Amino acid sequence: MTALPLTTPETMIAIDPEQRGGPEVLIPVERPVPQPEAGEVLIRVAAAGVNRPDVLQRKGGYPPPPGAPSILGLELAGEIVALGTGVETPWLGQRVAALVAGGGYAHYAVAPVGQCLQVPDALSMAEAAAMPETLYTVWTNLFERAYVAEGDTVLVHGGTSGIGTMAIKLAGLFGVTIIVTAGSDEKCAAARALGADHAINYKTHDFVAEVQAITGGKGVAAVLDMVGGDYVPRNLQCLADDGRHVSIAVQGGAMATIPIFEVMRRRLTLTGSTLRPRDAAFKALVTDELARTVWPLVTAGQLKPAIDTTFPLAEAAEAHRRMESGDHIGKIVLTMG
Repeated sequence: MTALPLTTPETMIAIDPEQRGGPEVLIPVERPVPQPEAGEVLIRVAAAGVNRPDVLQRKGGYPPPPGAPSILGLELAGEIVALGTGVETPWLGQRVAALVAGGGYAHYAVAPVGQCLQVPDALSMAEAAAMPETLYTVWTNLFERAYVAEGDTVLVHGGTSGIGTMAIKLAGLFGVTIIVTAGSDEKCAAARALGADHAINYKTHDFVAEVQAITGGKGVAAVLDMVGGDYVPRNLQCLADDGRHVSIAVQGGAMATIPIFEVMRRRLTLTGSTLRPRDAAFKALVTDELARTVWPLVTAGQLKPAIDTTFPLAEAAEAHRRMESGDHIGKIVLTMG
């Protein structure tokens, strides 16, 4: 391991709950500073994004994959302060945003160098920390699995979530018309302010009828769904012939009943994915693609995440309460201070 002249401490503060439960289990504790293995870097964390999988892990419903730290946090930004073997020296001292399988809620974290993106001057560290999880998720699912292209129209549920707000911004940059759903008129207005072409209040309107009206009965090329359950057959009614349905979460239920003959008759595709368990080689490929196709827009200041609130690490419990309230618009971020 190569280190900067500034000595790295042996211990750090982290959020590493010893038991499952409510937000109250998120208390700062002391943990050893991790050491980078081959192909990894050690990052002095400046900020970490908060994501719904963190809430699920806290409750005991989403355990970290084998080899991942139990410390919460799937994305972070900070400065590389040490290198594992095989990592080129120029990475030392670089400001990076990184996608990790865990460990972000801490003063130091390790990340595979292949999952690091250099932070341009156009982004603050809090903004950089709020990028990886949603960017990788939206890109791989909407633009790769659903192969959405310029001129398409898509439906994205949870329009004011981190995923939804990133989808809105990417759709605008890549010439895609986006319809989102949200749970209040205020959230619909916020989604439109962020660039959504249409926003449907699912509590007061039937989103299937609204999508049909918006598209003149044609339907959308793709649906990005994080609800599952009884939304799935309704989503299929929103799809145009040859449409693609991509599931990325099951907040409304893990089982669905679908009309198979409709899938056959209209040549629909149902797919989905989870990002966290994918191996480092896949994530490195996605990182390389994002570096070529999306990151130049970030560097130019054209793509930034929507930030709802920032909290200091010691207030991680409040950050989780904010997320679980459902009132947030965009990303919630922890700062190390």
